[in-house]
Amino acid sequence: MESAERLPSVLGRLPFKNTVLKKLPIDDSEQPGSRMVPEACFSRIRALQPLVRPVFVALSQTALSLLGLSAQEVLSDPLGPEYLSGSRLLPGSEPAAHCYSGHQFGLFAAQLGDGAVMYLGEVESCAHGRWEIQVKGAGVTPYSRDGDGRKVLRSSIREFLCSEAMAALGIPSTRAASLVTSDLYVSRDPLNNGQRILERCSVVLRVAPTFIRFGSFEIFLGRDEFSGLQGPSAGRDDIRAQLLDYIGDTFYPQIQQAHSIRKDRNLAFFREVMTRTARLVAQWQCVGFCHGVLNTDNMSILGLTLDYGPFGFMERFDPDFVSNASDKKRRYSYQAQPSVCRWNLACLAEALGSELDPAEAGAVLDEFMPMYEAFYLSIMRKKLGLVRIEEAEDRELVSDLLRVMHNTGADFTNTFRLLSRVPWPEEGDSERATVGSVVDLILEQCASIEELKQFGSQSYQDNIELAMILSLAQTSPLMFGMVADSPGMTQQLELLGRLKELVETNQDDLKRKQRDDWIYWIGQYRRRLGRECDSTSDLPVIIKERLKVMNGINPRVVLRNYIAQNVIQAAEKGDFSEIVRVLKVLEKPYSDPETLFGRDGCGEMEHSGAELDVAYDGKPPAWAQTVCVT
Repeated sequence: MESAERLPSVLGRLPFKNTVLKKLPIDDSEQPGSRMVPEACFSRIRALQPLVRPVFVALSQTALSLLGLSAQEVLSDPLGPEYLSGSRLLPGSEPAAHCYSGHQFGLFAAQLGDGAVMYLGEVESCAHGRWEIQVKGAGVTPYSRDGDGRKVLRSSIREFLCSEAMAALGIPSTRAASLVTSDLYVSRDPLNNGQRILERCSVVLRVAPTFIRFGSFEIFLGRDEFSGLQGPSAGRDDIRAQLLDYIGDTFYPQIQQAHSIRKDRNLAFFREVMTRTARLVAQWQCVGFCHGVLNTDNMSILGLTLDYGPFGFMERFDPDFVSNASDKKRRYSYQAQPSVCRWNLACLAEALGSELDPAEAGAVLDEFMPMYEAFYLSIMRKKLGLVRIEEAEDRELVSDLLRVMHNTGADFTNTFRLLSRVPWPEEGDSERATVGSVVDLILEQCASIEELKQFGSQSYQDNIELAMILSLAQTSPLMFGMVADSPGMTQQLELLGRLKELVETNQDDLKRKQRDDWIYWIGQYRRRLGRECDSTSDLPVIIKERLKVMNGINPRVVLRNYIAQNVIQAAEKGDFSEIVRVLKVLEKPYSDPETLFGRDGCGEMEHSGAELDVAYDGKPPAWAQTVCVT
């Protein structure tokens, strides 16, 4: 029998170009371990750090197809797990690590870089375009600092699944083509409670046009007045110009060709990055996605969702939702994401320095929030099936909906899916009788009074700002009166008022109020639907169009935390089939899970709303146990 080395390898024929390493300065030092890297955008990796007995856990056919590969070809390649984990050098690849800096939780952190990621190269062909590939978890780089450069199975599963889920939702994202695990173990403290365990080293093959980010330009920043730190290539405006030209020539050629004056070209580039970022965060908000660590080093220069760490899809709608347990001040909460992205763009403008006119860059930044709000409202109109006309009052209709969802503890994903069942208004129909069945379905997946009290109490205990407000009211009533009308103060007092109301009510009264609130909002919604149709319109066509748009933009499936955790638990026991099964569902987020699995796989759907599978507090409710995944 032939050895693995002598068998043909489809991966050995990938057409590598590796343009970025030819265009930008590279650190060629052979010094091992972590170190400062001045005057370079990449560092070569001299020695691979192989895994022990690497094996495939899962492959994404759609991501592999970007490279001109099929899953079957890769699985049949005897060297596949070694090649796609960075354990063996792919012919034509040039391992390297990218140098970047960043603002982390608002503070400049000087040199960061690819501490657990190894660039393999750029695969380029006429048929499939140009794609950079890299392996995450392949070992120590010059930027690993005190880390070991390894990733473990649980975090790798989360990144693999969410990368592909986001792409299926139509949200720009880096891709995950393969997931490899091994018999190499590292010590980790997964719960941050001092209890360390051994976990399997695993590697994700990531694919994107480029992984260059805002922080890539921050390596040129001078000394920061707050931290006292500076970028490793501070003052090297010539390298910054090289990097900017490379990005423009490679990824924004239309802008490069349209402007002969350098600063005009750079401003157009900055505006395009701003536009892509505004669109991206609007898409996040409309599916309830919270990134968790929106540092400048996690912001793509192409407007892609980049670096999946402590992300989360909201279960019950909560504007203060935070997916990162270490984000105690809620800097990266769901509602803060748009303003944080604007702040990060301001950091990018600062890092570009003399390449931009400051006043013109400021004017572009002023466009961000209006542009984000326009993208957001446009998507929200589609989520509500408002496809024919646009009204100024639509913004208030959306705000009122979110307020009712928050007050009733409604599930974000399921509520929008259910709204497609709201009947079209007809003259003379009874509001309560007509919408009663839909309201029942919505209420079934709203929070109980116990859940709302627990949630409100926890929010109160964790809310430092609210505690300060209450202290101010007791110690300085005059000062409290001066600030009581501010938007932030009003929001905090509303939180306190809701908690007080919950304490003073009971389950029956709460359900009656929730029902009244939903019936009232749905009444407003149906009146707005009615205005979609004028006297010359074909009503059946409009109704059909509304349902098609709503069901095509409101996902039935998102990667809820309990689903990811179930997959991780199975994989840690050696069962990788759950990853494949869940990936199959996530790749078709608008389909009925039953059509993917069949009733034999899911059990009978005994409840009228069971196909929506509500999840809260990490597990589905009792009535949703019959469903496999959403």
